[in-house]
Amino acid sequence: MAFPQTTIAGVSLSRMIIGTNWVAGFSHTSTAADSVIKQKYSDVDSYTPLIGAFVKHGVNAIMGGFCMKPESAAKVLKAEEKLGTKLVIIDTPALNVDDTKEAREECQKFLKRSAEIGTTFCLLHHSSCEKLMNKQKKTMDRLPDYLDMIRQAGLIPGLSAHMPEVLQFSDLNEYDVQTYIQLFNCMGFLMQIEIESVIKIIHKAKKPVMTIKPMAAGRVSPYVGLTFNWNVLRPIDMVTVGCFSPEEAEEDIEISLAAIEHRLPNIGARSSLAPTSIIS
Repeated sequence: MAFPQTTIAGVSLSRMIIGTNWVAGFSHTSTAADSVIKQKYSDVDSYTPLIGAFVKHGVNAIMGGFCMKPESAAKVLKAEEKLGTKLVIIDTPALNVDDTKEAREECQKFLKRSAEIGTTFCLLHHSSCEKLMNKQKKTMDRLPDYLDMIRQAGLIPGLSAHMPEVLQFSDLNEYDVQTYIQLFNCMGFLMQIEIESVIKIIHKAKKPVMTIKPMAAGRVSPYVGLTFNWNVLRPIDMVTVGCFSPEEAEEDIEISLAAIEHRLPNIGARSSLAPTSIIS
């Protein structure tokens, strides 16, 4: 079956988004774990089986800092070619937002590169957004300049947030933003305020929200993390899922569909050295 869809700015994309931290080498665990990931996904063809596992279930969107990491973009483009599909690419560039001519020219260079790789949505990375925040005025100073640059590059603008005020200030000022990324998981991992407050902010957001790190970078099991996110988000919102293998992708898709359909997932039991009759 096709994975449930949502629509942003007239673009149809799956409510599950392929995350790329676990193929780019960002484990959020250790240097050793980063090294294992980089070794497994070192060549240009390495993404294809993993992306193929998502695509065959109708997951058609992928997120990452592609214009900043050309090697990752090349792997995605190669996977698209081999699978005969076109993904909705969500780029999350960490742009230099210094108020200088040189910095703006640098931004335009990266945005041009983003357009060249076939990006649809360009969401300014949270590290850039937070430099523009003015909490006293509840504004994001000079943000319209960068949103206009994104539009001029032919991309759909959005914002990525660890700081949940990003969503609030953007909606309050009616900036030209079509979607948000918001860190959200049942552990509160990397979240700046409590889970209960963040989910209220997501539900009040005027645009669809792409949540990230649902499994707290491996700190909770897929069943726990994904079931929680799917059951508290709105039908227009999305969950970004990072995996290490096609088998993990298959499991995460089944767990997610089960959560959406309010049924038990059809997955195997965890292995154990001495299983009991309770575990089946």
